[in-house]
Amino acid sequence: LFGQPEKTRSLRGRAGVRTRRSGRRGVPAAARLQGGPVRRAGGPRPARGPRPAFRLALIQLHISSIKSENVTRACSLIREAAAQGAKIVSLPECFNSPYGVKYFPEYAEKIPGESTQKLSEVAKECSIYLIGGSIPEEDAGKLYNTCTVFGPDGTLLAKYRKIHLFDIDVPGKITFQESKTLSPGDSFSTFDTPYCRVGLGICYDMRFAELAQIYTQRGCQLLVYPGAFNLTTGPAHWELLQRGRAVDNQVYVATASPARDDEASYVAWGHSTVVNPWGEVLAKAGTEETIVYSDIDLKKLAEIRQQIPIFRQKRSDLYAVEMKKP
Repeated sequence: LFGQPEKTRSLRGRAGVRTRRSGRRGVPAAARLQGGPVRRAGGPRPARGPRPAFRLALIQLHISSIKSENVTRACSLIREAAAQGAKIVSLPECFNSPYGVKYFPEYAEKIPGESTQKLSEVAKECSIYLIGGSIPEEDAGKLYNTCTVFGPDGTLLAKYRKIHLFDIDVPGKITFQESKTLSPGDSFSTFDTPYCRVGLGICYDMRFAELAQIYTQRGCQLLVYPGAFNLTTGPAHWELLQRGRAVDNQVYVATASPARDDEASYVAWGHSTVVNPWGEVLAKAGTEETIVYSDIDLKKLAEIRQQIPIFRQKRSDLYAVEMKKP
């Protein structure tokens, strides 16, 4: 069933999006950490010479209740993205399991484990940098919402545990508490590629501007947030937050969401998106399973930072964002 990619077609009027129609319905949707102490003043660490443009791919995956099916389908779409020239590929939050506090314990794995082993293998097969969305991770009796990153040789480059847990109560619309089953992470994570330095967050982390600022101070030019906003917060804040983080820090911001499943207990918003440092949406999905492509040009980033030099203009004598833990 998943050995051969399905036929794809381009969506007219939506740059960089190739769409798949699945027709299936299901249930909803040791690491090397880069960077040293964050500087209190000044701008981002300068890049070491010109970096080439590269293609980024976001996989908006339809997620079922069958873990092996999710992993197999994800690997198939990763191969397709690599065949289209993607050098960095990201999966969505909880790509191997339905999203929900009752599912996290059932689907949790050790790292390394069955899902991350498959990600390592497909990253090496395709010679890409693979951001593995996130999975429920079990470690020392605790559960985490964890993102893993694998290099072109299959090596685990980074592991990031969601710092800010999704605990909200919007009366009459949505109440959710990740903290009922998950524990928060307590560290930052970046990784280097030949193209740029990448900072990692997961979903709700995007609401916290300080995280993006710290990553920018560490020299990141691209921030990637696998995420699963819902039908309440999605239309209100999903794109707004991405554009805000991009403009505030003059970086590229990418978000990879699960595809929407209206029959799921938690319905994801979809709309995986890439935003440039000017706040422009470069590519955006709809709600269906799809791959979003965007060609990232760091020359554009450098031009924007030169035109509006906010990092030289910050008043470090009056304020600062600093990191309490490495």
